[in-house]
Amino acid sequence: MKGRTHAAAVTEAMAPPTAADPEPWLAGPPRLDEDGRAHLQLKLGGLHCSFCVSTIEKSLTRRAGVDTVAVSLAHEEGLVTYRPEVITPAEIVGTLCEVGYAVRDPRKTATFEEAEAELADERNRFLAGLGLTALALALMVFTWAGQPPTVTVDGRAFGYGPWILLGLALAMIFVVARPILTMGWQSARRGILNQHVLLEAGAFGGLLGGLLGLFVAPKTFPAGEFLATAVFITTYHLLSGFASSLIRNRSSQAVRRLLELQPDTALLVREGVESEVPVDEVRIGDHVRIRPGVRVPLDGRVLSGSSGVDESMVTGEPMPAEKREGEEVIGGSVNQTGTLTIEVTKVGEDSFLAQVARSIEQARALKPSIIQLVDRIIVVYVPTVLSAAVLAVLVWTLGAWAVTGHPDTPRAIFAALAVLVLGYPCALGMATPLAMARGGGQAAEQGILMRSGEAFQIFGEIRRVVLDKTGTLTVGKPTITDVVPAAGVTREEVLAAAATVELNSEHPLGRAIVDAAFDASLELGDLEEFFSETGQGVTAVSNGIPLSVGRPDWAAPEGLGALTSRRQQLEEEARTVVVVTRNGRLLGLVGIADEVKADAAEAVARLRRAGIEPMILTGDNARTAAAVGQQVGISDVRSGLLPGEKAQAIRELQAQGLRVMMVGDGINDAPALTQADIGVAIGAGTDIAIESADIVLVGPRLSALADARDIGVSSFRKTKQNLGVAFLFNGIGVPLAVTGVVGPVWAMIAMIASVSLVLANSFGARLSPAGIAALGRRLGGWSLDAVRGLSPRGLRRWAWTPRAAGIVVFVLAALVAGAVWGIALGAPVPGIS
Repeated sequence: MKGRTHAAAVTEAMAPPTAADPEPWLAGPPRLDEDGRAHLQLKLGGLHCSFCVSTIEKSLTRRAGVDTVAVSLAHEEGLVTYRPEVITPAEIVGTLCEVGYAVRDPRKTATFEEAEAELADERNRFLAGLGLTALALALMVFTWAGQPPTVTVDGRAFGYGPWILLGLALAMIFVVARPILTMGWQSARRGILNQHVLLEAGAFGGLLGGLLGLFVAPKTFPAGEFLATAVFITTYHLLSGFASSLIRNRSSQAVRRLLELQPDTALLVREGVESEVPVDEVRIGDHVRIRPGVRVPLDGRVLSGSSGVDESMVTGEPMPAEKREGEEVIGGSVNQTGTLTIEVTKVGEDSFLAQVARSIEQARALKPSIIQLVDRIIVVYVPTVLSAAVLAVLVWTLGAWAVTGHPDTPRAIFAALAVLVLGYPCALGMATPLAMARGGGQAAEQGILMRSGEAFQIFGEIRRVVLDKTGTLTVGKPTITDVVPAAGVTREEVLAAAATVELNSEHPLGRAIVDAAFDASLELGDLEEFFSETGQGVTAVSNGIPLSVGRPDWAAPEGLGALTSRRQQLEEEARTVVVVTRNGRLLGLVGIADEVKADAAEAVARLRRAGIEPMILTGDNARTAAAVGQQVGISDVRSGLLPGEKAQAIRELQAQGLRVMMVGDGINDAPALTQADIGVAIGAGTDIAIESADIVLVGPRLSALADARDIGVSSFRKTKQNLGVAFLFNGIGVPLAVTGVVGPVWAMIAMIASVSLVLANSFGARLSPAGIAALGRRLGGWSLDAVRGLSPRGLRRWAWTPRAAGIVVFVLAALVAGAVWGIALGAPVPGIS
């Protein structure tokens, strides 16, 4: 992407592919399921709110050959199930691009850069719109103050303010907001009514009124007010889109990070000659050599050599797996001690990393859809507002003609535009993002990163929490838990001898022993010789005396005597036992384990008190998993699970109607974290897990889980308050606009007031009862003074004055303030559950 502008990046990303020249990632053979249907995974750009999800689903499901469409707004991912004999991937992508959304390969490394380019483009468009709005507002302020911009020609004053506003409106609609115009047109011609259609209806209504005022009836239609309305409402649309994109832009990069684990090259062995080649050139059956400290490039089978391999990304087990001839190794795992030669068994889409990546992709889109509160409104919202605008026209044309004998066309246009302005769902669209931003700030103060707005809504509905073992309930690395000396030997003597042998070892168990000796300030001996036998243990000579540390059957082949029962007890407690000998004599045993976190039991208890039942899903062995479950108070334990099996287990719980929260820290947890209704990653874990989660606990503290839940529940309450504010303004303002009481400009002011109250409710202090009462008395007095003595004939003239419009706005604000306070006290609000 270097050397390209943001606009170029966006244009390229949104350019629809053609059937004759499809993108490379669309040209390959599709993956078919057992029913012969294909699945197309997509990375989407330009999503702002639930309107966008609905638009995508409707535009695709109306195409022949498309069976199902699943879109994740939080991750900006889509999964399309289609019949390849009817429709091609290029045609699917082309439809989305025509509607106005960017589509990319979900595994393409440049996706992040393109998303950043789109955000920059939205920011630039908003800033440009803000500049035009500032100019329009300045012109309107001069006009309202009785000093309209004029120029005198031949003694005649000519007002040029409306003509400047016409230029600003045209520039805003056709230049700055051109992508919105395109999206609105493409949606409307497909019969999809969304926020883009509503915006364009209001903007073009303002433009039409302005043109009538300039060229047809300047005394009837105030051109400046109409044109300024078109500019203002479009800028608010740009603001809403930019705010939503800014919050959602930190989308998941888990697949990209996961695939980066695979080395770029492999050490290929052919006829005894080593050569470094790109991984893409390696084929099944090729021989690859893997040296110590190198990541395994591809899945394979060991032909020769033995070594300890770190496979914690698969099993979650921190202890390295000992690999010998004939055993399987997994691409992405780390070879630690010895050199291995493997025969490659899987490449490309069949490799373990590719399968995990595919599991993450599918889990994102197959994740149960979370019906946002605003979704319950927007299903019928736009059709209702457009119908109200039509009703306003009918009332003041046919209705007025039926009553008075004369249609009131100017009033019809004024009322219809006011309906479109007041009905624009800016506050509705921003209600959830603003509440999320507020809750996210509170969470950040406690070391909790909230990455998904959907998580806020359903925290209160969670009834099952699934926890990984290693790194989540446990510390995640081996530590010394027990030192058992033989008769006549001290604990310090055993640990010092073991640490002397392991001082030069790279094995995780050896490092745990050395760390424990250093912590105890023990004096270690000097090594004269050192030998390691992979999978068994190490021997050394110190001060002329042979020492050994390793597996019990290897280091003490003649048995442990009196320590036999203690070894069995440690192993039953899921400890790894190593034996320490000196000059062939047994010194003692060392128990090593991954210790349970100090606050794990407390965190489990707090979640259970909140009505959330815990369970453990782990790739570790059954004995270790059961031991950890017993320590933290969890009886439902499932062990030996692969990454995809963890995600499947969560799907089974969701099929039972349960909302599930998953907590993990490793690569093997990523599909499950994505599949869960709420995925929580431990910040000390891998980047893959963190990027796959909705929530990240920045530190290892597990008790932050309960804190995150409390913040989520509180933030969702704030979301309901915001929606109550927005819906009351729209619900009250639209009927008033139909009756002609509120004009377009004051409708715009009312919309600004609704957004401002949503902002204040999200980030400001709660209103006090005394303040609301005082505001109500003041507004009541103003209202009575304003309407006292007005005749029905004068009511029409009064309705168009700034004073009247201000009163309407303040009355609406008072109603909303009362509603906010009522919601805060727990009172129900109509339309909000």
